[in-house]
Amino acid sequence: MKKIKTKINDLFIIENNFHSDNRGWFKELWNKDKEQENKINIAFSQDNLSVSKINVIRGLHFQKHPYGQIKYVSVLSGKVLDVVVDLRRNSKTFGQYFSLELSGSNHLGLLIPNGFAHGFLSLQENTIFYYKCFGKYSPEYEYTLKWNDTDINIKWGINKPILSEKDKNGITLNQYIKSNSINA
Repeated sequence: MKKIKTKINDLFIIENNFHSDNRGWFKELWNKDKEQENKINIAFSQDNLSVSKINVIRGLHFQKHPYGQIKYVSVLSGKVLDVVVDLRRNSKTFGQYFSLELSGSNHLGLLIPNGFAHGFLSLQENTIFYYKCFGKYSPEYEYTLKWNDTDINIKWGINKPILSEKDKNGITLNQYIKSNSINA
């Protein structure tokens, strides 16, 4: 496991250990010893998997304080465009997004700190997406940013994604800024 800085403070790409031979492959998803070597100290509390059809966007989700979450995300099979938006109001990169292709073959993950909205676009059929979370899932504190908010201007490369009703009805970054009751 190797931790790689991104252009956004506290957001890291994780390069996973991987081995392949004539039998197939083996990937280490998370290692407590490597976590300590990389100065990551997170007691993850929940693991999740999702399977998505091609052109599905899930997100951009975040939870309001005090139920914010830290996430480690990776793809086991398939490919996604993974996207995070910095919602930390005192951050130099507030309102900016970072995107990265994660796939079952590039063996990368993303370590997402509290205070970010997260989502992804499935680029292949039946993509298996892995989430490792710290912080309790609290639906009453969960919000969704609008996937096509023009103020954020995410380059998804798609105009008509498959969305849940919740994701269709997200708020804009401007609505988030104007709301004093929503603080990621």
